[in-house]
Amino acid sequence: MSLQTHPGTKPDPGTLPGPAVVPRAKKNTLSAFLSRAPRIRLAGLLTAPAGWLILVYVAALAALLITALWTVDTFTGKVSTTWTLDNITQVLTDPVYQIITLRTIWIALAVTVIDMVIAIPIAFFIAKVATAHWQKILVIAVLMPLWASYLVKAYAWRNVLADGGLLEWLGAPVGVSSPGYSETAVILTLAYIWLPYMILPIHAGFEKVPDSLLEASSDLGAKPLKTMRLVMLPILVPSIIAGTIFTFSLSLGDYITAQIVGGKTQMLGTVVYANVGAANNLPFASAVSLIPIVIIMVYLFVVRRTGALNNL
Repeated sequence: MSLQTHPGTKPDPGTLPGPAVVPRAKKNTLSAFLSRAPRIRLAGLLTAPAGWLILVYVAALAALLITALWTVDTFTGKVSTTWTLDNITQVLTDPVYQIITLRTIWIALAVTVIDMVIAIPIAFFIAKVATAHWQKILVIAVLMPLWASYLVKAYAWRNVLADGGLLEWLGAPVGVSSPGYSETAVILTLAYIWLPYMILPIHAGFEKVPDSLLEASSDLGAKPLKTMRLVMLPILVPSIIAGTIFTFSLSLGDYITAQIVGGKTQMLGTVVYANVGAANNLPFASAVSLIPIVIIMVYLFVVRRTGALNNL
């Protein structure tokens, strides 16, 4: 019903219709509490992944350490839960396992150095020399070996390194023979398999180097090698170390390549595999597997301040 008023008179405020009353939504007390407590909000977000990490990784390492302190009954072949340090003592003091440990470290270091020498110029060419179009193609080319199965690549190198294989056929005109199935074959195969894991972090490091820095070095009269050594390498150190973490750790724990192309070459991984399988000595296998874990932890502790872990 409309209000009728006479000209010159004002309507009574009491008779005017008031504004519509909109019910107020109830405030979400939980979201309000979380907005005022960022630490509790962060803890809630990290609880699930942190719990999964503790369950899968930390608990597994703890179980590994506990198992290494057990023994196997020589008569029944069953695991005895009697606590002892015999397995760890044997691994650390037996000359056979000392030689195997040193050989494994040597192979991992050789693979890492070979991959680093090959990866630096490849990553530099992709990041600083190739055009944008070719950069995409070359990065895909680096990633393509990762799409193939590990076993396919290892057996392909077995054929290449075999007597009368591709390497021997190509090297015959210049007197180069195949190393056969040996320690050298293990190093060559692992260097090929893990090479992309070295190229990618170094390529990312080169991408962070501004072109203006290289131009300034050139304007000041520095030659390319001097620019690489004094300007680029200090910036690339974290990326290079990140690549070495991949290649060194992956080579340190490998056992499949040693079995396929290594011949009689023994590594820590093959010892673990033999004791888990044929020997059925899980406590001793656990004791051996602690060696590469400790080596990697020490290496990560040493390089943690270089910023390399931020590039992983």
